[in-house]
Amino acid sequence: MAVMHLAQLNIAHMRAPKDSPELADFVAALDPVNRLADEAPGFVWRLAGDGPEDVVEHDYGDHLVINFSLWESRDALWDFVYRSAHLGVMQRRREWFLRSAEPYTVMWWVPEGYIPALEEGMERLELLKAEGSTPQAFTFKDFYDSSEAAWRPAAAEARK
Repeated sequence: MAVMHLAQLNIAHMRAPKDSPELADFVAALDPVNRLADEAPGFVWRLAGDGPEDVVEHDYGDHLVINFSLWESRDALWDFVYRSAHLGVMQRRREWFLRSAEPYTVMWWVPEGYIPALEEGMERLELLKAEGSTPQAFTFKDFYDSSEAAWRPAAAEARK
């Protein structure tokens, strides 16, 4: 059986522009948290931006922050999110980001060596919003093991 990695995407709508005083603590935490992720056991890859704050440039809106990464396992991602210094930053998210009534995070499995495009991650998030948790788009709460997930790029899912 092929080795699979867990892809995860999460988005957040900032309450103010990135350079505003309201987001100063968040911006200051970006580099340390990104370094923590890069050094975490089970970390594979993350979409990194250019510049000192490592914020990804994208066409999805000025106030949207995107985090997109690959992990060796659910446990590796869980440990980074909930058992590292990342947790303290995440617990302050309501200070910096608007609440969302719809899903803002999604996961899916990809074969080792495959790096999904940001567009695929956004398509997976839309799939989760439209259909709920499936083997192609799920969350920690409604998780699918890699053996349950038939892998295909998100665009192939849309053509079915």
